[in-house]
Amino acid sequence: MRFGQLWVDAVTFEQALDEIERLVERRQGGSVFTPNVDHVVKVDGDAVFRAAYERCSLSLADGQPVVWASRLLGAPLPAKVSGSDLVLPLMERAGKKGWRVYLCGGPPGVAEAAAEVARQKYGVTIVGTESPMMKLVANPEDDAIAERVRKADTQLLLVGFGAPKQELFIQRAGAKLGPAVSLGIGASLDFMAGRVPRAPRWMSKSGLEWLYRLGKEPRRLWRRYLVEDPKFVAILLRTMRMPKEQRVLPAGS
Repeated sequence: MRFGQLWVDAVTFEQALDEIERLVERRQGGSVFTPNVDHVVKVDGDAVFRAAYERCSLSLADGQPVVWASRLLGAPLPAKVSGSDLVLPLMERAGKKGWRVYLCGGPPGVAEAAAEVARQKYGVTIVGTESPMMKLVANPEDDAIAERVRKADTQLLLVGFGAPKQELFIQRAGAKLGPAVSLGIGASLDFMAGRVPRAPRWMSKSGLEWLYRLGKEPRRLWRRYLVEDPKFVAILLRTMRMPKEQRVLPAGS
């Protein structure tokens, strides 16, 4: 399903988990991104961010507004599959399957706290944690992180730098990460560690999670939600004018 210049895979929540497991067990690497309205807007005006999305293995609808918009485009997405909802079920599966997991991102101490939750609650094998100050452009730290991830024989790498930093890092690191499947998860390590509360479930289901986050961090998020993200409407209208065969592709395309 196409939204402007960004594509989203039409999968259910369980199908997303199964597809990530398939990528992990294949041990050939891969990347999983979770686009929301903000990503659609950023991709539309950022060629580098767009290139990262074009190379990802799996693109999952993170946000009820994206799911609702898909109905207007004539091919309803089956479910919202946000990174923050995926993390704990993935940790449960990682514990059962014995996957080697690396956590990267968040403020100092958050990755370590999230790792402790994963170990204690789900029996996950955590092979590394770190909270680097990531940049938008390539830098020596990229290679250093990738080398540590590869040496740890990581199978699943959770990257929580926020968009677009996490997606650009995953693209830059690429094959240097070895067989690790990288998943961009935004603030999910903060949620997992219990450092930041998530929006109430009713707000998430109602498409109002953005309003909850804006209320919590108005100085940081006002421009994104009130100035940038409304551009999504114009992108949606532009996409609606495309022939259906240009905005909806059959499975396997």
